[in-house]
Amino acid sequence: MKGGTVQINWHDTQPVLSLDFHPHSGLLATAGNDHDIKLWEITWGESEKKLPTASYQKSLSYHSSAVNILRFSPSGEHLASGADGGELIIWKLHASDDGYTWKVLKTLSFHRKDVLDVQWSVDGAYLVSGSVDNSCIIWDANKGSVHQILDGHLHYVQGVAWDPLGQYVASLSSDRTCRVYVNKPQAKLKGYEKLNYVSQHVITKSELQRHEDSKPPSKSHLFHDETLPSFFRRLAWAPDGSFLLVPAGIYRNSSASEVLNTAYIFSRKDLSRPAVQLPGASKPIVVARFCPVLFHLRGSNSDGFFKLPYRVIFAVATFNSLYIYDTESTPPIAIFAGLHYAAITDIAWSNNAKYLALSSRDGYCTIIEFENDELGIPFSVAGTSKTMNPIDVSKSDVTDQMEIEMPAASKVDVAADKKASLGNQSQSTTTMKTSDTKKPTKRITPIAID
Repeated sequence: MKGGTVQINWHDTQPVLSLDFHPHSGLLATAGNDHDIKLWEITWGESEKKLPTASYQKSLSYHSSAVNILRFSPSGEHLASGADGGELIIWKLHASDDGYTWKVLKTLSFHRKDVLDVQWSVDGAYLVSGSVDNSCIIWDANKGSVHQILDGHLHYVQGVAWDPLGQYVASLSSDRTCRVYVNKPQAKLKGYEKLNYVSQHVITKSELQRHEDSKPPSKSHLFHDETLPSFFRRLAWAPDGSFLLVPAGIYRNSSASEVLNTAYIFSRKDLSRPAVQLPGASKPIVVARFCPVLFHLRGSNSDGFFKLPYRVIFAVATFNSLYIYDTESTPPIAIFAGLHYAAITDIAWSNNAKYLALSSRDGYCTIIEFENDELGIPFSVAGTSKTMNPIDVSKSDVTDQMEIEMPAASKVDVAADKKASLGNQSQSTTTMKTSDTKKPTKRITPIAID
């Protein structure tokens, strides 16, 4: 594992706000404050000490304002980019004399203010976008039209995520709520079921444990408020759909305790309340992204919390640090700190899991390269259920495997659709805490930028 900040002129020294790898060619697309999208070819460092390099390929110029988000479609045929002022563009890949070119296919117009996040459906037929106008919009990518508006949030929608199994859409807002929408298809029309997402859960608060039995339990918010100095709260689904990872979390053990930063993991089996919270970071966690490759179990930690037949690897970023986690290990498997002089804005994994890239408001990107099989041996899910008991949250199974940080932390305040029966059961949120015997973490020393 090696990497660091690649000191080239990414976007005329202006903030780099988003990035994504093409699923087939491996080209890295970056978006910045200079209104452009740029494509880069990433090549591996030949020697142990040599960092990966980025070679400029071409620019996609159309936006008239800062580009906040870009994502390639699963097929790689299209690219969606969202910008300030509500601009949302779908680009299409075309063959040309010099190999390929990207041309504007659709201009999606409805958002009244800045588009902050975008996610494709797994079949590439739909998009969901989140905006400063407090709404999420599901778009028909083929028609270039609005399919459905989800307007439940009361403040900026800073993150959206589409379940890879197609059942759910999730959104995260600076109104301190995470909303989960479930697809309840409308009647078939000409043999076609129309997508129809309805609110199932609105996760906002949890009850604090009180030592004084005479006092009623108080409630604490699960997420940072609008004063969080970031326009992005990028949440993500695991590639197999087994769980949802939500950043910008906060927690405390009691009403008098210090507020700590965290990210919450929600099991697909119960999206009404968090099942796991990651260890408290020194800064707020603002971005989460999963490695698209699943890996064979190593058998190194039989007491792991996640009950999966394979390993899932994911990364979360705070303003200034990157943490890489493995579902077979409790502590992070790697930590990179001090890489940038300004806030990290996005994370991207290459489709073969060889590269992990970060973008930052300081105008630079970091690229981390993994050696062959360093992360493990890829696992094929052919013939395997993709959601086999993804997270076992029963207290009897968890207490011996993880330190229960909030014993009665318990009732999460969830507003639900009237048709959804959530009950009033108490719940325990398990904390993945690093122990004194944790494995040594990797650290990269920052390089001064002249």
